[in-house]
Amino acid sequence: MKSENRLFFVLALFMFAMAGLYGWWTTAAPLEQNGHHGTEWIGVVALILSGLLLTMIGGALWMISQRIAPRPEDRADAEIADGAGDLGFFSPGSYWPVGLALSAAIACIGLAFDQWWLVAVGLIAVLVGTCGLMFEYYTGTRRGAEH
Repeated sequence: MKSENRLFFVLALFMFAMAGLYGWWTTAAPLEQNGHHGTEWIGVVALILSGLLLTMIGGALWMISQRIAPRPEDRADAEIADGAGDLGFFSPGSYWPVGLALSAAIACIGLAFDQWWLVAVGLIAVLVGTCGLMFEYYTGTRRGAEH
């Protein structure tokens, strides 16, 4: 996890630096190139928000790396055999993502056609689909890899 959170933090620093450079560059551009005076704020805000998102992901990965034992790829003295074995439990198949995609499509269609009742139905279905996907292995009808 150490390499991943470092990667996200470096990318976040890059985005913040590019936001400053972009703001300076659009302010310094001549009038005949961009048609207005001053900073072009949409790009600056987009780069800052991208940097904040990368910082959030890097922070989450850093917090996870503090809670778990170091993985073989995080240790300098690790051998190839240390990475052998099970990597975890992966769901063999689930129909919840299909329902989640369908309900999100219904909400988007309702938004596109200005039908707010359809947006509400789609969002409620998205919440149901998200809860179903999240609690799929906690219902008691299906068990994880240990059973």
